[in-house]
Amino acid sequence: MRGPSSNGTTKVGALVFASLTLVSCGDPTEGASGEPPVIVEAIDDSEISRLQLSDSAATRLDIQLGTVEQAETGLVVPSAAIIIDPTGTYWVYTSPEPLVFIRHELEEVYEASQQAFFESGPPEGTPVVVIGVPELYGAEFGIGK
Repeated sequence: MRGPSSNGTTKVGALVFASLTLVSCGDPTEGASGEPPVIVEAIDDSEISRLQLSDSAATRLDIQLGTVEQAETGLVVPSAAIIIDPTGTYWVYTSPEPLVFIRHELEEVYEASQQAFFESGPPEGTPVVVIGVPELYGAEFGIGK
């Protein structure tokens, strides 16, 4: 498994920039229809949250999904789906239903050719966010507020 590297540092820098951009796109507490752009709910007995985006927030952020795929060496997602937290833990955001996102930990991760291979995490076929990952992380942790 690889720890934080210059690639991870770049992703953290992009996270801060993207989160500030998300907050600066108008009133961070209300969308055009008066609804909040994101509702963050704690998941019982977990440090993980469930994020529900409004339609307008998802459109503004251009959230795009891919899927977890099976490879010869394990499971794989595009490297763009990965966020590395300050402790060096690898995560992806899954989408169990439209406009809902939940962060999932990956274990035994290595990256090659713009793909992230892992042994433990969401199963094959699970939808994962590939565009909008830093913005979701920022929303979950209140970065930029």
